[in-house]
Amino acid sequence: MHILYDILTGIGWSNILAWWADFTAVTIVILFLSWLLRVIARYILIAVFHKIAKSTHSTLDDALIQHKFPKNISRFVPYFFLTLMVSLWANGNAIINHWLVVVIDIYAVFVTILTIRSLLRAARQELQSRPQFMDKPIDSYIQVVMIFLWGIGLLLTFSIISGKELVYFLTGIGALSAVILLVFKDTILGFVASIQIAANDLVRIGDWITMESYGADGDIIEINLSTLKIRNFDNTITTIPTYKLLSSSIKNWRGMSESEGRRIKRPLYIRASSVRFLTEQEIAVMEQLERFKSVVQEKKADIKAYNESLKTDTSVPLNGRNLTNLGLFRTYIETYLEQHPSINQDLTVMCRQLAPTPNGIPLEVYAFTKDKAWKNHEVISADIFDHIIASVSFFRLSIFEFEQLAKK
Repeated sequence: MHILYDILTGIGWSNILAWWADFTAVTIVILFLSWLLRVIARYILIAVFHKIAKSTHSTLDDALIQHKFPKNISRFVPYFFLTLMVSLWANGNAIINHWLVVVIDIYAVFVTILTIRSLLRAARQELQSRPQFMDKPIDSYIQVVMIFLWGIGLLLTFSIISGKELVYFLTGIGALSAVILLVFKDTILGFVASIQIAANDLVRIGDWITMESYGADGDIIEINLSTLKIRNFDNTITTIPTYKLLSSSIKNWRGMSESEGRRIKRPLYIRASSVRFLTEQEIAVMEQLERFKSVVQEKKADIKAYNESLKTDTSVPLNGRNLTNLGLFRTYIETYLEQHPSINQDLTVMCRQLAPTPNGIPLEVYAFTKDKAWKNHEVISADIFDHIIASVSFFRLSIFEFEQLAKK
C-alpha cells in the first residue's frame, strides 16, 4: 500500500486515470514484445542445440536439451529487452522506474538459478552415464550446490528489494545460526555423511546392502543429501536418512560380489546314535567309490601302521585307531567338494564337525561357488546338498529329524 501511495503521489492525483491508461497500454505492448522475443530466442536456441547434438557423439548436449537448458537461456532475452525499455516504460517517473528495475533484477536472479540448475542436472546425467561415476553419490553434491544457490538467490532478492548491501544480510545469518542449524539439521548431517561415504567408499549405487534395523535388504538405487533409497528384493522401496549409515549397523555385500566366490556355509545334522566304528566289510564297500578309493586306502594304511607300531589288539575297536562312519563321511564330503567343478579350489574348502547339539551332530559345509549370481549359487548349493543327503545312508548314518509321536 505504501508503494502504491508513493507511485500515485509521485504522479499527481489529477492525472491518475490518464496515466493508468497509458501505463497499462505500454505495459501490455512491452510484455508482449518480451514474450515474443523469448519465443523466437527459444526456437532458435533449441534448433541450434539439436543441430549440435546431431553432429556430435557426446551425450552432454542431449542432456542439456532434456533438462531445458536452451529454454532457460532464452529467458535472459526478455531481461535485456526489459532493461532497455525501463525508461520508456516508466515514462520519466522515478518511483516507477525504481520498482521496475527491482522486479527485473529479481527476475534475472531466479532465471540465473534455473539456468544453473538445468546445467547441473545435465552434468549429473552425463556423469552417471560414465562407469567411473555410476556408483558415486552425485545427487548429494548437486543438492548442496542448489541449496547454496537458492540461499544466495533469496539473499540477493532481499538485497535488491531493500537496497542494502548483501553483506548486511550475511551478517544477520550469523545471529540466526542456531535456528538454521535446527531447521537444516538433517541436511547438514546428510551433507557430512555424504562426504564421509564418498571419502571412505562405504557404499555405492548398485551395492547390495542389508540393514536389519530398517528392514532393508536389497540394492541401493539412489544416494542423495537427505535419503538413501534401497530397492528390496520384494521390489519395495526402503528410504533411510543418509546420516544413519554412519551410526547404524550395515552389511555391504560388495566384497562378496568383487571376490572370487560366494560362500556356502550350511550344516547337516547327523543323529548321534547312528555313529559307530566300521567293519572291514563295510570299509571294503567304501573302497568301491571311485573318487574316494585312494583316500580310504590311504587312511587304512595309516591306521594299520599306527596300530602295528603299538602292537594294539584290534579285535576290540576301542583299542588303537579305527575308522568311524561319521569321520569317513566327513572326509568323503570334503573330497567331493574338492572335486566339484563349481567350487573355487583357491578359496577355503572344508567340511567341519561342530559341537554336538540337542538336534544332533552338525557337519558344516564351508566352501565358495565360482558363480556368484544368487540363483546360480542357490542351484549349486542345492545340488551339493542333494548329493550329500542321499549319501548319508551309504555310510550307515541317519539325519536327525524330530519324530512326532502319535497320541492314542
